[in-house]
Amino acid sequence: MTDQPTDQPAQHTLTLLKYPEKLAIVRLGPGAEIPQWAESASLFSVTATATETSLVCATRSVPTKTPSIKPLTAFQVRGPLDPDAVGILAGLLAPLAEAGIPVYTISTFDTDWVMVRLVDGDKAAEAWRRRGHTVTDAVPATPSRKSRK
Repeated sequence: MTDQPTDQPAQHTLTLLKYPEKLAIVRLGPGAEIPQWAESASLFSVTATATETSLVCATRSVPTKTPSIKPLTAFQVRGPLDPDAVGILAGLLAPLAEAGIPVYTISTFDTDWVMVRLVDGDKAAEAWRRRGHTVTDAVPATPSRKSRK
């Protein structure tokens, strides 16, 4: 019996769901409120630090002069994932790094999301398939729209 080296992350075979919406990562100033143009999509996120507020939102309404990275496509790891699992992101990001694909990640309570530039979406999916992962098209849920005050 061969033991796996302890310094290597566990190998996980995962299913990734590719979402069709075009997304953007938008930089706003510290303490900024969510602007009215920020439309939600399958992935909508607000992250605030002392130095910036970042949004992940639909690309379609982002003003031209607003600092952003776009267009992006999102892949969701089918979950929920075990919160004690080790090496999930490492196993997904290594093949993309080897392929020279920039990545942006977000973790939620249930799962992880990996975003890549739209032009790299098929290349990322192929890199994951070569590592034994499954990549399939997602069926987006319609996000609920709550009024913002």
